[in-house]
Amino acid sequence: MAASAGPEIERLISLLAKLPGLGPRSARRAALALLKKREQLLVPLAASLAETAEKVVSCSVCGTPDTRDPCAICSDPARDNGLICVVEEAGALWAMERSGAFRGKYHVLGGLLSALDGVGPDALRVSELVGRVRGARDGASPVREVVLALPATVDGQTTAHYLADRIAGDGLEITSLARGVPVGGDLDWLDDGTIVQALRARRPA
Repeated sequence: MAASAGPEIERLISLLAKLPGLGPRSARRAALALLKKREQLLVPLAASLAETAEKVVSCSVCGTPDTRDPCAICSDPARDNGLICVVEEAGALWAMERSGAFRGKYHVLGGLLSALDGVGPDALRVSELVGRVRGARDGASPVREVVLALPATVDGQTTAHYLADRIAGDGLEITSLARGVPVGGDLDWLDDGTIVQALRARRPA
């Protein structure tokens, strides 16, 4: 904290420090930058935060934040209803959208299963995913494929295996993202796990 700062500034620093990637020092620098450029940064940011808090909701279908419910993606008739991509958080959804390569719908879990952190299925949007797939089997917009786009971590893979067991059924294809050498990647700089995954996912040249 800034020892000589007033309580309002200390509160601003304290809140900024809770953001991902910002520790106490970074929060102090950010707070000083906002205060230094009050009209250009602080006032517009405060207004934007207030508007976002008032208008942004979680989509009742996929769980992503948006200003309308259902969200823009779930409401888009051009998207493929038969293809659902499951992601951990909205940030992964945004990354997928930046690529422009996926034209289906999404499902945001809101986290990953973690025994160490005490995160079980009830803490995530697992039942909603099962409901979407089951509803499709009952005749509403049949889902052909569910893509499990989860992190290549122990928790990510545990979650993927659990979801695959929960939604498995006749006629449903369950896939995961290919993992391996990134575009422009040099083998000498890759970790062993990435190389193993790349070998397993090899294809004809």
